[in-house]
Amino acid sequence: MVRPTGARDPIAGPDTPQAPFPLKLRGPVIKGFGRGSKELGIPTANIPLSGLSINGHSDLSSGIYYGFCTLDHSTIPTDKSSVPSATADTTPPSKSSSHAVRDLEYTASVPTTARSPVYPTVLSIGYNPYYKNTTRSIEIHILANFDTDFYGAELSLVILGFIRPEYDYVSKDALVEDIREDIRVAQRSLAREAYQTWKEDGWLKGEGGEGEGQVTGSGSGERSVEGDEEDEKENVKLVPGDRGQTDDVAASALPS
Repeated sequence: MVRPTGARDPIAGPDTPQAPFPLKLRGPVIKGFGRGSKELGIPTANIPLSGLSINGHSDLSSGIYYGFCTLDHSTIPTDKSSVPSATADTTPPSKSSSHAVRDLEYTASVPTTARSPVYPTVLSIGYNPYYKNTTRSIEIHILANFDTDFYGAELSLVILGFIRPEYDYVSKDALVEDIREDIRVAQRSLAREAYQTWKEDGWLKGEGGEGEGQVTGSGSGERSVEGDEEDEKENVKLVPGDRGQTDDVAASALPS
């Protein structure tokens, strides 16, 4: 889809989250390819979600979404010589840059051994036409500033709304400009009372996720970011309502 011209809506979604939201995800933060920070200056958490078969929501539109997440720092390995990775490369990455979003208003976060505060998030579900991906994936940008990495931390995510479709871009600058506006739209949209109440949801406190349909992510690099059709059937990570699944969350880079 070609990027439209003209002013964008300042707020996305209805005043109360509507079906199929909320969608929930939980998994360990692992190393990915680092494209979000290295090329765009916008660090992301990358989730291989080819096919996007979400318990009957396989037709969920590609595009930009918003929600909340938390991090459980108690699950971070003490051995820093390597990091959990979605690929065979487990070497600790160099510190990333978030220069493209540096002037936006973010919360400063200091990692501890406990669960983090609730962070607003913006995420992309789609093919990323600018990079010509052949399978769908999820890339999460956490709206917070971090001084240190948190590879291995368990990430719990609640997706609450849709901002816009994904577009094809003629330049990297146009892509970054839209991502920056996506962040502003997400901040305003999540500030509404009905969305703020989701910050108290038990999923973000580490509750739920047990029982039927749960998949434990190993973080061992056994899954690829892009797979064939059979892989796509296995990469089910999100579920509607109060049900959730556990799987690998690949952090391509961390905010500096």
